[in-house]
Amino acid sequence: MWGGGFLWQWGVIDYAGGYVIHVSSGVAGFVTAYWVGPRLPKDRERFPPNNMLLMLTGAGLLWLGWSGFSGGAAFSAHIVSGLAVVNTHVCASMSMLTWTAMDVSFFGKPSVIGAVQGVMTGLVVVTPAAGLVPGWSALIMGLLAGSIPWWTMMVLHKRWWLLQKADDTLGVIHTHGVGGILGGICVGLFADPTLCKYMHVAREHTNGAFYGGNGGLQVLKQLVGALFIIVWNLIFALVILFAIGLITPLRLSEEHLLVGDDAEHGEEAYALWGDGEKIDGVKHPAPPLLQSLRSDALRHMPIAQQLCTSEQIQLLHSLAETCLYIILC
Repeated sequence: MWGGGFLWQWGVIDYAGGYVIHVSSGVAGFVTAYWVGPRLPKDRERFPPNNMLLMLTGAGLLWLGWSGFSGGAAFSAHIVSGLAVVNTHVCASMSMLTWTAMDVSFFGKPSVIGAVQGVMTGLVVVTPAAGLVPGWSALIMGLLAGSIPWWTMMVLHKRWWLLQKADDTLGVIHTHGVGGILGGICVGLFADPTLCKYMHVAREHTNGAFYGGNGGLQVLKQLVGALFIIVWNLIFALVILFAIGLITPLRLSEEHLLVGDDAEHGEEAYALWGDGEKIDGVKHPAPPLLQSLRSDALRHMPIAQQLCTSEQIQLLHSLAETCLYIILC
């Protein structure tokens, strides 16, 4: 695709890596998920985000960074780099709104995870086209980015046996694979002939189908380019996985999967209280002042039990002890 390769010479367009990065990662990720195998059933039943705030922080940083490589893909500060940044934000915003609207329409409530997914698909779809399409088409691309990957993830994935064979935890095949192909097709539809000429694409008189001329041929080139990249990454992902499998197993044993990180590394990622563990009162006795306050609190427990549930009382008790420990320290 890049560096004067035969797809570029033939006229396939990929402005900032929608094919090179996203279609490749979508296919390779799906193949790897299929090869490694699914998680344990209990881990697939419910897996909420580890940390919603960190997820939003990461999505915001990623969105910010996307401005850098969409604008920087023009390799100079001129009209195309500015247009690429604007189109990136327009498409991502429209996709986020569309995905959220789809969630509300079908599930009755908006979802923060869905909004982040919408941002991601919008950024992926605009990548191969950001500097080569006008602003109005970025709105249409955002609408498509928030609806088509949503449909493949929420509807098609549950009905097609091939997609169900792989435990694609983060939906990479939908976010990156489908999004990257969709963005490449949108280039074939909306590529502006003036912008293509300005960016010196390989073929002269290149434009999208909406501008007439040889635009229909450009759509065909984009489809053929996507198909080639899919096959290329399918083959080489299998070769890489086979080579790694000769050195180390690609899947843990069932026993290690049940235990988790502790079985592999001898440590837990999150050492949190609450899994039935209790602080040893002999090794870590409470200070006298805290013991006195605790006994006062226990005397008033019958009154509290009339006002709160046992879970709420336990939570308030833990918070109070934590605050007192901090004050005493």
